[in-house]
Amino acid sequence: MSNSISSAPPVQPAAEANASRPVAKPSNASQQSTQARPQQAAEPKDTVQISAAAQAAIKEAAETPSQTAKEAASGDQQAQRLLAKEATAQKGRQGE
Repeated sequence: MSNSISSAPPVQPAAEANASRPVAKPSNASQQSTQARPQQAAEPKDTVQISAAAQAAIKEAAETPSQTAKEAASGDQQAQRLLAKEATAQKGRQGE
């Protein structure tokens, strides 16, 4: 069951409401003063945050072969696996 409200005024669409109102136009003096000043609109800046895991992956990808060898010699298991993969790939290329 719905009850209608009879005391509320009818709502006009925005275009009709704005058309019935007079529009105030700025004077030439105020227009010229705003045009003379440079506009300092701040440009939106996007920021990106990279996770610690992604930063570590980037660091590992940019690592030199000599750095990988040093890390493998000091017990870094990831570096040891990488060296093992590279050695296997090298053997595969030599056998062709």
